[in-house]
Amino acid sequence: MDVKFPFESVGSCFFGKVYRPIVKVSFLSPKTNLYITTWLIVDSGADFTILPQYLSDDLGISFEHDCVVDETHGVGGRQTLYLLRQRIKVKIGRFERMIPLAFLDSNEVPPLMGRLGFIETFETLFSKKHTVVFKE
Repeated sequence: MDVKFPFESVGSCFFGKVYRPIVKVSFLSPKTNLYITTWLIVDSGADFTILPQYLSDDLGISFEHDCVVDETHGVGGRQTLYLLRQRIKVKIGRFERMIPLAFLDSNEVPPLMGRLGFIETFETLFSKKHTVVFKE
């Protein structure tokens, strides 16, 4: 069975209405063994899944003890990244995955679902009907 999410309307600009592909993802906290659920932008341009700092706190993940420091370069310039040493369990609808995960040291970037170990594990369709569909 497919898992499908509608795009989020984020307003209009000079070019027209803007829609953003989003997905509801539940992350299993390695500390509490409880799921934390949030919405991610499905970003085929992101190499891997990146979350803002506040979600590391919610998941009980310590940058100092649980992560390796790296950096990323993007539209916003160079930023420090914290790469989780262990893959983390996630759920999208009925699908479960163990994915690589990184955190930014700020809350200025929204949560992003990236390709490596996540988007690429599905047949992913970005529909002209403003939906994103995940298939096994």
